[in-house]
Amino acid sequence: MISAYTGTQIREAERPLISAGAGAVLMQRAAYGMANAVIRELASRGIRPYGASVAVLAGKGNNGGDGLFAAAFLAARGMRTTAVLTAGDAHPEGLAAFERAGGRALTLTDHNAGGLAAAAAGADVVIDAVLGTGAQGGLRGATASLIGTLNSGPHGFVVACDIPSGVNADTGEAFDPVLSADATVTFGGVKAGLLADPGADHAGRVLVIPIGIEGELPPPALRRLESADLARLLPPPARRSHKYTRGVLGVVAGSEQYPGAAVLACRGALAAGAGMVRYLGPPEATRLVRQACPEVVCGPDNVADAHVQAWLVGSGIADGDDQQLQRVRDAVETGLPVAADAGALPALPDVLARHVVLTPHGGELARLLQRYGIDLGRQGVDGATLDAVRRAAERTSATVLLKGATTLVAAPSGPVFSQAEATPWMATAGSGDVLSGVLGSLLAQHSDDEEKFEACGISADQRWAAIGAMAASLHGLAGTLASNGGPVTAGAIAACLPEVMRTL
Repeated sequence: MISAYTGTQIREAERPLISAGAGAVLMQRAAYGMANAVIRELASRGIRPYGASVAVLAGKGNNGGDGLFAAAFLAARGMRTTAVLTAGDAHPEGLAAFERAGGRALTLTDHNAGGLAAAAAGADVVIDAVLGTGAQGGLRGATASLIGTLNSGPHGFVVACDIPSGVNADTGEAFDPVLSADATVTFGGVKAGLLADPGADHAGRVLVIPIGIEGELPPPALRRLESADLARLLPPPARRSHKYTRGVLGVVAGSEQYPGAAVLACRGALAAGAGMVRYLGPPEATRLVRQACPEVVCGPDNVADAHVQAWLVGSGIADGDDQQLQRVRDAVETGLPVAADAGALPALPDVLARHVVLTPHGGELARLLQRYGIDLGRQGVDGATLDAVRRAAERTSATVLLKGATTLVAAPSGPVFSQAEATPWMATAGSGDVLSGVLGSLLAQHSDDEEKFEACGISADQRWAAIGAMAASLHGLAGTLASNGGPVTAGAIAACLPEVMRTL
């Protein structure tokens, strides 16, 4: 499992070592790791380090010092190194080491930003070491002009030092202009802002360099499940399992206007291993479900008469469908785990519980937050996804799964889960209905497995968010498998789920 931390958490972990006089050692470890990462990146691209060129964009703080020391190591390996000092000043020891190694330092001004940008663009490698984890806001003045010019044309591959300049290490907010990295080499621990959009848009591959503070780190602010975690958390059926012990899911989905959503939700639930799916919906949707999924039991008409372990509600429910919306409210009142998708959100009470997992996209989350007097708008949500999903979970007291290129899952308290296995090709109609089915299926199968989650370091209260992360991960892996680099349909995503689970 990947753990990620805020910039404040990292700095607090560094503080005892810095107080003990080890600050220079931490910087050397970071710089050495950065230099080796650059060399490995060059090798992967078929470029010999000796004679290759590197331009380091260095701010005046410790982040700039990390970049300058890294460039000094690279100069010692025969690379031609140039530093652009973006603040007119630089970390004294880092600059001295850089110049001793033969590096050339140039000072950025309002008058030479274009020329220095052109020179940096011609380098094989550009190291972004302007702003570090403690920076607030974005780049300004000549530095902003320099980065804007670099962004406008071709340039060498970009390695961000700890975090891309202009990305908030705590929240993932990005303040233009940001020089998007091909790889971010981060020190001591992953920064939370690298695993949340829009920061993740600019991070590229994230490489972690241990520097000796790892034993001082507190509980993480953000976590990401990996394949090994999924394998541990997805138990195969026991020898004497039967359909009722494997999880029975009730599905309230679809409408006369959107009957296909019910089919896709049921297909997702079946493919993710539910022992039985019971469907409650209008006649046209019921007919389609029977045709497409003969395994699904259609009926009864009322939530109270359905014997299930969890509910999936909301996919494809249209405004004004009073009977389906009443079923949504009845399902929530059962006290069972609930996956609540788009159409269900307006019908839910203001205060819910952790075992209710809401699954909005950005626009739906913006409308949900408006109910609580928080007017971010879609643009505000998309620009600060981590903050938005946390606020939604706190206000609703539910678990909130915010769908996106990076899917975030937040409980009312504790670390947020972040998953990013999906391919952009999955941005297609019905994909979210399949995800809801997967989530409902996992809630029915695994909601009582407290010991299994605790064995993975996930508390009982946090298991609902972890189940949401599991669903997002399986859905993303299945979509990537189905896509194989090209267009994909929601039905194909569902069809690939069993193969993904077999592989895990």
